[in-house]
Amino acid sequence: MAKALSSVLLAGGGSAGHVSPLLALADRLRARDGELAVAALGTSVGLEARLVPARGYPLHTIPKVPLPRRPSLDLLRLPRNLRAAVAAAGAAMDATGADVVVGFGGYVSTPAYLAARRRRIPIVIHEQNARPGLANRLGARLTPYVAVTFASTRLAHARVVGMPLRPEISGFDRDALRAQALAAYGLDAQRPTLLVTGGSLGAARLNETMQAAAGDVLAAGIQALHITGAGKEFPAPQGGGGGRYVVVPYADRMELAYAVADLALVRSGANTVCELTAIGLPAIYVPLPIGNGEQRLNAADVIAAKGGLLIDNAELTADVIREVVVPLLLDRPRLARMATAAEGVGERAGVDLLADLVQEAFRGGPGHD
Repeated sequence: MAKALSSVLLAGGGSAGHVSPLLALADRLRARDGELAVAALGTSVGLEARLVPARGYPLHTIPKVPLPRRPSLDLLRLPRNLRAAVAAAGAAMDATGADVVVGFGGYVSTPAYLAARRRRIPIVIHEQNARPGLANRLGARLTPYVAVTFASTRLAHARVVGMPLRPEISGFDRDALRAQALAAYGLDAQRPTLLVTGGSLGAARLNETMQAAAGDVLAAGIQALHITGAGKEFPAPQGGGGGRYVVVPYADRMELAYAVADLALVRSGANTVCELTAIGLPAIYVPLPIGNGEQRLNAADVIAAKGGLLIDNAELTADVIREVVVPLLLDRPRLARMATAAEGVGERAGVDLLADLVQEAFRGGPGHD
Protein backbone atom coordinates (compact mmCIF):
# COMPACT_ATOMS: atom_id res chain seq x y z
CA MET A 1 0.00 0.00 0.00
CA ALA A 2 1.41 3.40 -1.02
CA LYS A 3 2.49 5.69 1.80
CA ALA A 4 0.09 8.57 2.41
CA LEU A 5 1.18 12.19 2.67
CA SER A 6 1.65 12.78 6.40
CA SER A 7 3.62 16.01 6.87
CA VAL A 8 4.03 19.27 4.93
CA LEU A 9 6.33 22.17 5.81
CA LEU A 10 5.36 25.58 4.39
CA ALA A 11 8.16 28.16 4.06
CA GLY A 12 7.43 31.86 3.82
CA GLY A 13 7.19 35.02 5.82
CA GLY A 14 7.92 38.68 6.22
CA SER A 15 4.90 40.37 4.71
CA ALA A 16 1.23 39.50 4.37
CA GLY A 17 1.94 38.82 0.69
CA HIS A 18 3.83 35.66 1.67
CA VAL A 19 1.99 34.75 4.87
CA SER A 20 -1.59 34.97 3.58
CA PRO A 21 -1.23 32.35 0.82
CA LEU A 22 0.79 30.17 3.18
CA LEU A 23 -2.05 30.15 5.71
CA ALA A 24 -4.66 29.63 3.01
CA LEU A 25 -2.86 26.51 1.81
CA ALA A 26 -2.34 25.28 5.38
CA ASP A 27 -6.07 25.57 6.06
CA ARG A 28 -7.02 23.76 2.86
CA LEU A 29 -4.56 20.91 3.39
CA ARG A 30 -5.82 20.47 6.95
CA ALA A 31 -9.45 20.61 5.77
CA ARG A 32 -8.75 17.83 3.25
CA ASP A 33 -7.01 15.62 5.79
CA GLY A 34 -7.40 16.28 9.50
CA GLU A 35 -4.55 13.86 10.27
CA LEU A 36 -2.02 15.72 8.09
CA ALA A 37 0.74 17.46 10.05
CA VAL A 38 1.14 21.01 8.74
CA ALA A 39 3.86 23.33 10.04
CA ALA A 40 5.44 26.57 8.90
CA LEU A 41 9.02 27.76 8.52
CA GLY A 42 9.64 31.46 9.13
CA THR A 43 11.55 33.92 11.27
CA SER A 44 10.90 35.34 14.70
CA VAL A 45 10.56 38.89 13.36
CA GLY A 46 8.20 38.62 10.39
CA LEU A 47 4.42 38.79 10.34
CA GLU A 48 4.38 35.00 10.50
CA ALA A 49 5.66 35.10 14.10
CA ARG A 50 2.21 36.34 15.16
CA LEU A 51 -0.15 35.03 12.50
CA VAL A 52 0.99 31.41 12.18
CA PRO A 53 0.72 30.43 15.87
CA ALA A 54 -2.55 32.39 16.11
CA ARG A 55 -3.95 30.17 13.36
CA GLY A 56 -2.94 27.05 15.31
CA TYR A 57 0.10 25.89 13.32
CA PRO A 58 3.60 25.23 14.71
CA LEU A 59 6.20 27.75 13.55
CA HIS A 60 9.84 26.70 13.19
CA THR A 61 12.17 29.69 12.96
CA ILE A 62 15.41 30.24 11.10
CA PRO A 63 17.76 33.24 10.98
CA LYS A 64 16.70 35.97 8.56
CA VAL A 65 19.09 35.98 5.59
CA PRO A 66 18.25 38.69 3.03
CA LEU A 67 19.98 38.27 -0.33
CA PRO A 68 21.84 41.56 -0.94
CA ARG A 69 21.30 43.08 -4.40
CA ARG A 70 24.53 45.09 -4.33
CA PRO A 71 27.99 44.82 -2.73
CA SER A 72 27.86 45.29 1.05
CA LEU A 73 29.01 43.77 4.34
CA ASP A 74 25.86 41.61 4.22
CA LEU A 75 27.13 40.13 0.96
CA LEU A 76 30.43 39.18 2.62
CA ARG A 77 28.56 37.53 5.48
CA LEU A 78 26.12 35.75 3.17
CA PRO A 79 27.84 32.34 2.89
CA ARG A 80 28.13 31.95 6.68
CA ASN A 81 24.62 33.27 7.36
CA LEU A 82 23.09 31.13 4.62
CA ARG A 83 24.80 27.99 5.94
CA ALA A 84 23.28 28.63 9.37
CA ALA A 85 19.82 29.22 7.91
CA VAL A 86 20.01 26.09 5.72
CA ALA A 87 21.03 24.05 8.76
CA ALA A 88 18.11 25.45 10.77
CA ALA A 89 15.70 24.77 7.90
CA GLY A 90 17.01 21.22 7.63
CA ALA A 91 16.54 20.70 11.36
CA ALA A 92 12.90 21.79 11.00
CA MET A 93 12.40 19.28 8.18
CA ASP A 94 13.92 16.52 10.27
CA ALA A 95 11.81 17.45 13.28
CA THR A 96 8.56 17.53 11.30
CA GLY A 97 9.33 14.56 9.06
CA ALA A 98 8.31 16.70 6.09
CA ASP A 99 7.20 14.76 3.00
CA VAL A 100 6.92 17.93 0.91
CA VAL A 101 8.29 21.46 1.34
CA VAL A 102 6.27 24.32 -0.12
CA GLY A 103 7.97 27.70 -0.55
CA PHE A 104 6.28 31.04 -1.12
CA GLY A 105 9.39 33.08 -1.89
CA GLY A 106 11.18 35.64 0.23
CA TYR A 107 14.20 35.26 2.47
CA VAL A 108 12.84 32.17 4.27
CA SER A 109 12.45 30.13 1.12
CA THR A 110 16.02 30.01 -0.20
CA PRO A 111 17.37 28.09 2.83
CA ALA A 112 14.28 25.86 2.71
CA TYR A 113 14.81 24.98 -0.95
CA LEU A 114 18.47 24.19 -0.41
CA ALA A 115 17.83 22.07 2.70
CA ALA A 116 15.01 20.16 0.98
CA ARG A 117 17.16 19.52 -2.08
CA ARG A 118 19.87 18.09 0.15
CA ARG A 119 17.36 15.70 1.75
CA ARG A 120 15.68 14.86 -1.56
CA ILE A 121 12.37 16.12 -0.23
CA PRO A 122 10.00 17.21 -3.04
CA ILE A 123 9.75 20.98 -3.41
CA VAL A 124 6.69 22.93 -4.48
CA ILE A 125 7.01 26.63 -5.27
CA HIS A 126 4.30 29.27 -5.38
CA GLU A 127 5.15 32.67 -6.87
CA GLN A 128 2.64 35.37 -5.99
CA ASN A 129 3.92 38.21 -8.15
CA ALA A 130 3.90 38.67 -11.90
CA ARG A 131 7.66 39.26 -11.75
CA PRO A 132 9.29 36.49 -9.69
CA GLY A 133 11.68 37.19 -6.86
CA LEU A 134 15.22 35.91 -6.51
CA ALA A 135 14.40 33.05 -4.13
CA ASN A 136 11.80 31.53 -6.44
CA ARG A 137 13.96 32.00 -9.52
CA LEU A 138 16.56 29.88 -7.74
CA GLY A 139 14.00 27.39 -6.43
CA ALA A 140 12.43 26.85 -9.85
CA ARG A 141 15.72 25.33 -10.99
CA LEU A 142 15.42 22.65 -8.31
CA THR A 143 11.92 21.32 -8.95
CA PRO A 144 9.34 20.84 -11.70
CA TYR A 145 6.49 21.69 -9.30
CA VAL A 146 6.20 25.43 -9.85
CA ALA A 147 2.91 27.30 -9.46
CA VAL A 148 2.36 30.92 -10.48
CA THR A 149 -0.43 33.40 -9.93
CA PHE A 150 -0.25 35.24 -13.24
CA ALA A 151 0.04 33.83 -16.76
CA SER A 152 2.69 36.43 -17.59
CA THR A 153 5.12 35.15 -14.92
CA ARG A 154 8.29 33.72 -16.42
CA LEU A 155 9.60 30.81 -14.37
CA ALA A 156 10.84 27.39 -15.38
CA HIS A 157 8.11 24.71 -15.21
CA ALA A 158 5.46 27.31 -14.34
CA ARG A 159 1.80 26.38 -14.33
CA VAL A 160 -0.91 28.93 -13.57
CA VAL A 161 -2.98 28.20 -10.46
CA GLY A 162 -3.86 31.69 -9.26
CA MET A 163 -3.49 32.88 -5.69
CA PRO A 164 -4.31 30.63 -2.73
CA LEU A 165 -7.10 32.60 -1.06
CA ARG A 166 -8.45 32.12 2.45
CA PRO A 167 -11.97 30.69 2.72
CA GLU A 168 -13.43 34.08 3.64
CA ILE A 169 -12.45 35.28 0.15
CA SER A 170 -12.83 32.13 -1.95
CA GLY A 171 -16.32 31.74 -0.52
CA PHE A 172 -17.10 35.47 -0.40
CA ASP A 173 -20.82 36.36 -0.56
CA ARG A 174 -21.30 40.11 -0.58
CA ASP A 175 -25.07 39.98 -0.12
CA ALA A 176 -24.81 37.68 2.88
CA LEU A 177 -22.16 39.85 4.57
CA ARG A 178 -23.31 43.32 3.65
CA ALA A 179 -25.72 44.09 6.50
CA GLN A 180 -23.23 42.90 9.12
CA ALA A 181 -20.40 44.82 7.44
CA LEU A 182 -22.34 48.09 7.22
CA ALA A 183 -23.33 47.80 10.88
CA ALA A 184 -19.74 47.04 11.93
CA TYR A 185 -18.48 50.28 10.41
CA GLY A 186 -21.58 52.42 10.88
CA LEU A 187 -22.05 53.02 7.17
CA ASP A 188 -25.15 53.74 5.08
CA ALA A 189 -26.35 51.10 2.60
CA GLN A 190 -27.62 53.78 0.20
CA ARG A 191 -24.40 55.74 -0.23
CA PRO A 192 -21.56 54.88 -2.62
CA THR A 193 -18.61 53.66 -0.58
CA LEU A 194 -14.88 54.00 -1.18
CA LEU A 195 -12.48 51.59 0.50
CA VAL A 196 -8.92 52.89 0.91
CA THR A 197 -6.15 50.56 2.05
CA GLY A 198 -2.42 50.31 1.54
CA GLY A 199 -2.18 46.76 2.85
CA SER A 200 -1.02 45.54 6.25
CA LEU A 201 1.66 48.23 6.54
CA GLY A 202 -0.37 51.09 5.07
CA ALA A 203 0.67 53.45 2.28
CA ALA A 204 1.75 57.00 3.09
CA ARG A 205 0.83 58.37 -0.35
CA LEU A 206 -2.71 57.00 -0.18
CA ASN A 207 -3.15 58.21 3.38
CA GLU A 208 -1.89 61.74 2.71
CA THR A 209 -3.81 62.16 -0.54
CA MET A 210 -7.09 61.02 0.95
CA GLN A 211 -6.66 63.25 3.97
CA ALA A 212 -6.35 66.20 1.60
CA ALA A 213 -9.35 65.19 -0.51
CA ALA A 214 -11.65 63.78 2.16
CA GLY A 215 -13.81 66.90 2.40
CA ASP A 216 -14.60 66.77 -1.32
CA VAL A 217 -15.39 63.05 -1.14
CA LEU A 218 -17.87 63.64 1.69
CA ALA A 219 -19.38 66.71 -0.01
CA ALA A 220 -20.25 64.52 -3.02
CA GLY A 221 -22.39 62.29 -0.81
CA ILE A 222 -19.79 59.51 -0.76
CA GLN A 223 -18.75 57.63 2.36
CA ALA A 224 -15.35 56.05 2.96
CA LEU A 225 -13.69 53.31 4.96
CA HIS A 226 -9.98 54.08 5.24
CA ILE A 227 -7.61 51.43 6.63
CA THR A 228 -4.42 53.36 7.30
CA GLY A 229 -2.04 50.77 8.71
CA ALA A 230 -1.16 50.48 12.39
CA GLY A 231 0.11 53.71 13.93
CA LYS A 232 -0.82 55.76 10.85
CA GLU A 233 -4.36 56.76 11.81
CA PHE A 234 -5.56 60.34 11.58
CA PRO A 235 -8.68 62.07 12.93
CA ALA A 236 -11.75 61.15 10.89
CA PRO A 237 -12.46 64.02 8.48
CA GLN A 238 -15.76 65.82 8.67
CA GLY A 239 -17.65 67.40 5.78
CA GLY A 240 -20.97 68.16 4.17
CA GLY A 241 -23.06 65.65 2.27
CA GLY A 242 -24.05 63.55 5.26
CA GLY A 243 -21.63 60.66 4.69
CA ARG A 244 -19.13 59.25 7.19
CA TYR A 245 -15.39 58.95 6.76
CA VAL A 246 -14.34 55.99 8.94
CA VAL A 247 -10.65 55.67 9.81
CA VAL A 248 -9.28 52.43 11.30
CA PRO A 249 -5.67 51.22 11.62
CA TYR A 250 -6.29 47.61 10.64
CA ALA A 251 -9.10 45.26 9.62
CA ASP A 252 -9.00 41.78 11.10
CA ARG A 253 -11.83 40.76 8.77
CA MET A 254 -11.10 42.23 5.35
CA GLU A 255 -14.12 40.45 3.90
CA LEU A 256 -16.32 42.88 5.85
CA ALA A 257 -14.39 45.83 4.45
CA TYR A 258 -14.84 44.44 0.93
CA ALA A 259 -18.56 43.87 1.52
CA VAL A 260 -19.25 47.58 2.17
CA ALA A 261 -17.20 48.84 -0.79
CA ASP A 262 -18.24 49.84 -4.30
CA LEU A 263 -14.70 50.84 -5.30
CA ALA A 264 -11.27 50.37 -3.74
CA LEU A 265 -8.22 52.64 -3.82
CA VAL A 266 -5.27 50.32 -3.20
CA ARG A 267 -1.70 49.31 -3.88
CA SER A 268 -1.34 46.47 -6.38
CA GLY A 269 0.35 43.79 -4.33
CA ALA A 270 -0.42 40.37 -5.76
CA ASN A 271 -2.65 39.31 -2.87
CA THR A 272 -4.68 42.51 -3.07
CA VAL A 273 -5.17 42.22 -6.84
CA CYS A 274 -6.19 38.57 -6.56
CA GLU A 275 -8.61 39.13 -3.71
CA LEU A 276 -10.32 42.05 -5.43
CA THR A 277 -10.66 40.26 -8.76
CA ALA A 278 -11.89 37.07 -7.08
CA ILE A 279 -14.76 38.96 -5.45
CA GLY A 280 -15.37 41.31 -8.39
CA LEU A 281 -14.56 44.60 -6.64
CA PRO A 282 -13.38 47.30 -9.07
CA ALA A 283 -10.33 49.22 -7.97
CA ILE A 284 -7.99 52.07 -8.68
CA TYR A 285 -4.52 50.58 -8.38
CA VAL A 286 -1.55 52.71 -7.34
CA PRO A 287 1.57 50.53 -7.71
CA LEU A 288 4.29 50.87 -5.11
CA PRO A 289 7.06 52.78 -6.91
CA ILE A 290 9.94 50.74 -5.48
CA GLY A 291 11.13 47.15 -5.83
CA ASN A 292 11.40 45.46 -9.22
CA GLY A 293 8.23 46.89 -10.72
CA GLU A 294 6.13 43.81 -9.98
CA GLN A 295 3.16 45.77 -8.64
CA ARG A 296 2.49 47.42 -12.00
CA LEU A 297 2.67 44.01 -13.67
CA ASN A 298 0.39 42.44 -11.06
CA ALA A 299 -2.44 44.76 -12.10
CA ALA A 300 -1.86 44.48 -15.85
CA ASP A 301 -4.49 41.81 -16.58
CA VAL A 302 -7.33 43.45 -14.66
CA ILE A 303 -6.49 46.86 -16.13
CA ALA A 304 -6.52 45.38 -19.64
CA ALA A 305 -9.91 43.80 -18.90
CA LYS A 306 -11.24 47.22 -17.77
CA GLY A 307 -11.88 45.96 -14.27
CA GLY A 308 -9.74 48.70 -12.75
CA LEU A 309 -7.73 51.84 -13.38
CA LEU A 310 -4.03 52.40 -12.80
CA ILE A 311 -2.60 55.65 -11.45
CA ASP A 312 1.12 56.11 -10.88
CA ASN A 313 2.12 56.91 -7.32
CA ALA A 314 3.51 60.33 -8.25
CA GLU A 315 0.29 61.23 -10.08
CA LEU A 316 -2.03 60.45 -7.18
CA THR A 317 -3.13 63.84 -5.88
CA ALA A 318 -6.19 65.34 -4.23
CA ASP A 319 -7.17 66.70 -7.66
CA VAL A 320 -7.17 63.17 -9.08
CA ILE A 321 -9.45 62.04 -6.26
CA ARG A 322 -11.82 64.90 -7.07
CA GLU A 323 -11.67 64.54 -10.85
CA VAL A 324 -11.40 60.74 -11.30
CA VAL A 325 -12.40 58.87 -8.16
CA VAL A 326 -15.44 60.89 -7.13
CA PRO A 327 -17.12 60.84 -10.59
CA LEU A 328 -16.45 57.11 -10.88
CA LEU A 329 -18.09 56.38 -7.54
CA LEU A 330 -21.17 58.30 -8.66
CA ASP A 331 -21.39 56.33 -11.93
CA ARG A 332 -23.10 53.11 -10.84
CA PRO A 333 -23.50 51.61 -14.35
CA ARG A 334 -19.77 51.98 -14.99
CA LEU A 335 -18.92 50.48 -11.60
CA ALA A 336 -21.16 47.51 -12.40
CA ARG A 337 -19.37 46.94 -15.72
CA MET A 338 -15.99 47.18 -14.00
CA ALA A 339 -17.08 44.71 -11.31
CA THR A 340 -18.07 42.16 -13.95
CA ALA A 341 -14.78 42.65 -15.79
CA ALA A 342 -12.74 42.31 -12.60
CA GLU A 343 -14.50 39.09 -11.62
CA GLY A 344 -13.84 37.69 -15.08
CA VAL A 345 -10.11 37.96 -14.39
CA GLY A 346 -10.32 36.52 -10.87
CA GLU A 347 -9.68 32.95 -9.74
CA ARG A 348 -11.25 31.58 -6.56
CA ALA A 349 -9.94 28.00 -6.82
CA GLY A 350 -6.20 28.73 -6.54
CA VAL A 351 -5.80 27.13 -3.14
CA ASP A 352 -7.29 23.84 -4.36
CA LEU A 353 -5.07 23.81 -7.44
CA LEU A 354 -2.00 24.38 -5.26
CA ALA A 355 -3.07 21.68 -2.80
CA ASP A 356 -3.41 19.30 -5.77
CA LEU A 357 0.15 20.17 -6.80
CA VAL A 358 1.41 19.30 -3.31
CA GLN A 359 -0.13 15.85 -3.68
CA GLU A 360 1.33 15.50 -7.17
CA ALA A 361 4.81 16.38 -5.89
CA PHE A 362 4.48 13.82 -3.09
CA ARG A 363 3.47 11.08 -5.51
CA GLY A 364 6.15 12.06 -8.01
CA GLY A 365 9.02 12.42 -5.59
CA PRO A 366 11.86 14.96 -5.76
CA GLY A 367 11.54 15.39 -9.52
CA HIS A 368 14.98 16.91 -9.98
CA ASP A 369 15.85 17.61 -13.62
